[in-house]
Amino acid sequence: MPTQKNPQVIIYTTPSCVYCKMAKEFFAKHNVSYEEKNVVEDAEARNTMITKSGQMGVPVIQIAQDNGQAVIIIGFDQARLKELLGIA
Repeated sequence: MPTQKNPQVIIYTTPSCVYCKMAKEFFAKHNVSYEEKNVVEDAEARNTMITKSGQMGVPVIQIAQDNGQAVIIIGFDQARLKELLGIA
């Protein structure tokens, strides 16, 4: 799967989520910009996340693809993130 230079990344989080923190640290380490949506404070974001992922657990990470589709990753799957973001 080809990777993008600046993919649009959205991460749905809660303040107490350890895996959310790990995902954000991963993004920072690899200079991946992202938009964070706190689903505790933002009911609209929470509803969107549930619709896209089919569940209420976090983190849910959305990565937009060049073809206009989005890949949804449930949880902090470092190997999958590296694959989609082209990180060696």
